[in-house]
Formats: sequence, structure tokens, C-alpha cells
Amino acid sequence: MPRRSREAMLRGIDGNRIIAGAYSDSRSGGICPMLAAHRNGGRTDLSSFARCWDFFTGARRPRLATRREIGTLRAYLEMSLIDTPTSEPISVVADRLRAERAAIRAENSEAIRRLAEAPLDSEPSAEDTSADSGRDRVPTGERDRTSELRHRRMWSWIRPTRSYDEYRERIAAAAEQLSEQRAGELLIETEAAEPAAH
Repeated sequence: MPRRSREAMLRGIDGNRIIAGAYSDSRSGGICPMLAAHRNGGRTDLSSFARCWDFFTGARRPRLATRREIGTLRAYLEMSLIDTPTSEPISVVADRLRAERAAIRAENSEAIRRLAEAPLDSEPSAEDTSADSGRDRVPTGERDRTSELRHRRMWSWIRPTRSYDEYRERIAAAAEQLSEQRAGELLIETEAAEPAAH
């Protein structure tokens, strides 16, 4: 709907009884929002709005619109009239965003390819973890916290794998290690609690 029609509709719904289900209703003296816009200088032929309005209100015959329905229509009209910081059509903005994303993907694709082709070491050395082992890393926006967290138990993520079987084995080993640690902690807690009970 043209801007002038939306502005006229806002004026029209404030100054008229608004109905749903018909263009006008002689019994209640109400008119539909489109006729209200026409009478306030926003002449436009947009039958799709009338169908959408009747679908939204669920009206099968002429009736007065509820306060909620009119409030919702007013809110949508007011939101649509807010000036955006750019006067470009949305299709131009969408094309620019797609181009920017493609450029970011192109920048990172070489680093991702090298990372995927690099052999996985069985166990990284301290020099490798601190110096990034000389290979390109995919930018994640996170800082390296290796030195800060090195001595904290269970801080690191599981290393990447090339196959599902290898991943499944690592998860199983990690789960087994975690259950052993929990069992050890429970045993220590139980032993510490026993002398207090006696």
C-alpha cells in the first residue's frame, strides 16, 4: 500500500467506526479501513488489503471491529511508516548482504580447506597448542585461553575427528573417564563421611 494510503488509513480509523466483513454497513454506520483511507485522501485500489482484513478478523458478515483488531491494525500501520535509515529497496540490501557473506566465505574457505587437510597429531605438544602449530586457524572470535586454563580439570574440548567411528570411540572413552572420576569422587566423599558418622 502506498505511504499516503497508510497515513490516510491511520487518520480514517481514528475518525470513523471501523467494521469487518463488508465495505460499509448502514446499520452500524461503520466503514472498512480501506474506505476510511479513501475518505481521508488515500485513494487506492487494493482489494488484497480488504481480503486480508476480513481474513484477520474472521468476519463472515458485517460487524464492528474489536478494539484489539483496530489496535493491531494501527500498530502495523505505524510500524510500516517508521523511516528506515536507508532508502534502498529491500532487494538491493539483500543482494549486498549476500555479496558480503560470499566474500567472508571466500576469505575463510582457504583456511578451512588447509585445516581439513592437515594431519591430526595423536597428542599435541605444549608448543603446538601455544604457537598454533604454524597452520591457519578458522577465525571463531574466541581468544586462546590455553595458558589460563591448562591446569583446570576437564577444560578442553574433544579434538576434531575425520570419521564418525573415531568420534564415537573418543566420546565413549571420555564418558568412561568421566564416570571413573565421578566414582572416585564419590568414594572419597563416602570415606570422608564415614568417620564423622562414627
